[in-house]
Amino acid sequence: MDERKAPGTMPPEKKLLRALAGLETEGVPVWMMRQAGRYLPEYRKVRADAGSFLDLCYTPELAEEVTLQPIRRYGFDAAILFSDILVVPDALGQKVAFKEGEGPVLEPITDEAGLAALGSPARVTEHLRPVYETVSRLSNSLPREVTLIGFAGAPWTVATYMVGGRGSPDQAAAKLWAYRAPDEFQKLIDILVEATVEHLSAQVEAGAEVVQIFDTWAGSLPELSFERFALRPVKAIRELLQARFPGLPVIAFPRGAGAMAARYFRETGVRGLSLDTGVSPGWARDNLQQLGCLQGNLDPLLLVAGGDEMRRQARHILETLGNGPFIFNLGHGIVPQTPPEHVGELVKLVQDWRP
Repeated sequence: MDERKAPGTMPPEKKLLRALAGLETEGVPVWMMRQAGRYLPEYRKVRADAGSFLDLCYTPELAEEVTLQPIRRYGFDAAILFSDILVVPDALGQKVAFKEGEGPVLEPITDEAGLAALGSPARVTEHLRPVYETVSRLSNSLPREVTLIGFAGAPWTVATYMVGGRGSPDQAAAKLWAYRAPDEFQKLIDILVEATVEHLSAQVEAGAEVVQIFDTWAGSLPELSFERFALRPVKAIRELLQARFPGLPVIAFPRGAGAMAARYFRETGVRGLSLDTGVSPGWARDNLQQLGCLQGNLDPLLLVAGGDEMRRQARHILETLGNGPFIFNLGHGIVPQTPPEHVGELVKLVQDWRP
């Protein structure tokens, strides 16, 4: 049996899986959000040949190639599937496009009629078969020591795009619907919980060993709404996945959760918590690390700047969190203007570091 296809059924040997299990590792595992992307010249070449961004996501041989590019360059301990959180609304039948200079643009859903027009969450996997083919290809082509991570957006964050029609600084459209008609808005969250479970399950069946749930806009919600629309949906997803795949490690990234992070970590039951840049490593060590594995949280702009300050702050994170279960990462994704050589320098620093 392929160990990639049976998470939790074999003793973890890979560095990242050992960290998520709370076991000792030889050095700190490292990967970076958006490690495949526009900062790499080899990615830009593939992207230019692919057509649209969604074409790239839905063409298995190209998505496989761009997922492998940073592994070849840097020797990361994990590869994360190249895809996008908005493939789920696309699979549900909402019109999604990625426009140059604008980012994602969706046909907004603003009422129950819009919800009724969506397809069945159970059929999401039919539309996304090319994505799972990419996962399967990666399961065979990645070096055996590299962990394969699947992912999806959290229901709240995906809903903000579905309702607002694009990214926004305040998520106003989704928040207003959630505040004015919370039970109606809950129907969209419930659809996304079911669709996300199906999407992540198909990735695990294709070979993903870990899944990460990205809730980029969790921090925009006040406490009671955070509990209902950010915490509870991820808890439900984790529990449903656990019933299907006992032992599957789940990492969540509730960006901006702040003081709610400890409660979120405990109540969702996720194995790993990814920290955004604003979280103090010392506070995280004292309040979160006893709950499980932490991941993070260097400012992506320090990776752009490089030099002594990047090294100083990276070492501070390592010295503060590296004695417990920990995966080195960024506090958000790599940005396009990042010099590739800075990534290489940071990876080497982490790989060479010892407590």
